[in-house]
Amino acid sequence: MPRAASESDRDWQPYVRRFPEPSLAARLRRGTRIASVLVRRLGPVGIRSLRRRRHGAELLSDAALPLSAAFEDLGGTFVKFGQLVASSPGLFGDPLAEAFRSCLDTGPAVAFPEISRLVENELGRRVEDAFAWFDPTPIGRASIAVVHRARLHDGRDVAVKILRPGIDASVSVDLALMAPLFELLTRWTGAQLTGAVLQQLDGLRIQVGEELDLRNEARALALFGPLIAAAGFDALVVPTAVPELSGPNVLTMSYLDGVAIDDLASAAALGVDPAPLVDQLVRAFFTLMVRDGVFHGDVHAGNLLLLRDGRLGVIDWGIVGRLDERSHRFVLRILAAVLGEEAAWRDVTAYIVDSYGAPLRDAMGMDDEQLALFMRSMIEPVLLRPFGEFSLGELMLTAEARAAEAFGIQLRQQGIVGALQRLRVQRRIRRAAVEGGGLMSDFDRSNFLLGKQLMYFERYGKLFLADSPILADTEFVAGLLREQDPPSPSDR
Repeated sequence: MPRAASESDRDWQPYVRRFPEPSLAARLRRGTRIASVLVRRLGPVGIRSLRRRRHGAELLSDAALPLSAAFEDLGGTFVKFGQLVASSPGLFGDPLAEAFRSCLDTGPAVAFPEISRLVENELGRRVEDAFAWFDPTPIGRASIAVVHRARLHDGRDVAVKILRPGIDASVSVDLALMAPLFELLTRWTGAQLTGAVLQQLDGLRIQVGEELDLRNEARALALFGPLIAAAGFDALVVPTAVPELSGPNVLTMSYLDGVAIDDLASAAALGVDPAPLVDQLVRAFFTLMVRDGVFHGDVHAGNLLLLRDGRLGVIDWGIVGRLDERSHRFVLRILAAVLGEEAAWRDVTAYIVDSYGAPLRDAMGMDDEQLALFMRSMIEPVLLRPFGEFSLGELMLTAEARAAEAFGIQLRQQGIVGALQRLRVQRRIRRAAVEGGGLMSDFDRSNFLLGKQLMYFERYGKLFLADSPILADTEFVAGLLREQDPPSPSDR
């Protein structure tokens, strides 16, 4: 029997970097920089849009590449958010997602003398004493860290991940400024992105706080590597950390040589078929989530590597989902409901009401039975329809329109008025949720991360498994559920 994650594995408390409160001067400096970049990148688009009277989807299409370039110029948290956009075309649309592809591995290099200083301060020894060889040129330049290749004195090739200097201060300023900025951009484009942007920004705030302490990732590698191997998913590879050369700001781990999973040309050159690897990835995701209550919380395309030996490398474990007992039971009841247990839909609805409060249910204008039917209409297509036949973005718009109807608002699909209406709806829903118990509890964090992974899986599914649903092998998932056999609330 494969080793299962223990309660201590599942319920560990992550190290969370406390962001410093940004000073007014820091906000002004960063705000000036943001304004300057946006004017330079988006000004010509704005002028053309006024001349041609373009708005909504047309304007957003025109602005996609300049907006992506602006996010790259601004770096840090903006690039982190751009990674989410790039990996979620079902939510943000193909043109915008494609434009933001460069955010999956972009950012300025950090001067090597600074890298040496950071590594030596963290490890308490000189770089040449810790490593037999250390490449001064980075192999990865992500939003909050850079990665260099190195070799240990025992001959092992490793990747060394180093947090960017001053990243916690820059992130704190960005998070303070991003919400009003994104509302402004939504008003300008009139695009159907308001709800998605604001919801994902809430989750990003918590996510980045955990990613800024690399001890979280080292601990995740030590947990997930053995779990995946013991479960028999031999096509998946998780790096192994080197604890004696790691700390809060530096992580040394085994080096994986490969190409991004959605780099189709490079995959073809390797002669690797990504489809069975994606299928095994989905199976592993459900196995660990159902059996162990844990999962990788950031499987965007930049974190999945087609290795030269034909396996799939899963990297960047800085964010993981850890389902507490209550959240775990909620997920299991969703799966049971989708697989045909009718009574489970009532349990799902009860969990939603209990977690977010009756005010949210009332704000939607539904009783419990109507809410159960609504949840079913939203969840079943995601899990049971082939990847090529559904869109998470369209489902979210349907939910948003239903909420607007409950508030007496007839949403317009395009234009500035439609954008302002969506802002009103989101604020009403968020206010109702806060009144019902608050946002971003542990329960909400888990479901935010799960929703984000579904967005990522949608992209891979459309690329490689268009004719299959995410629950293609229902008997496989049913077997996992039988192993758990959790009692429903009505049984207790």
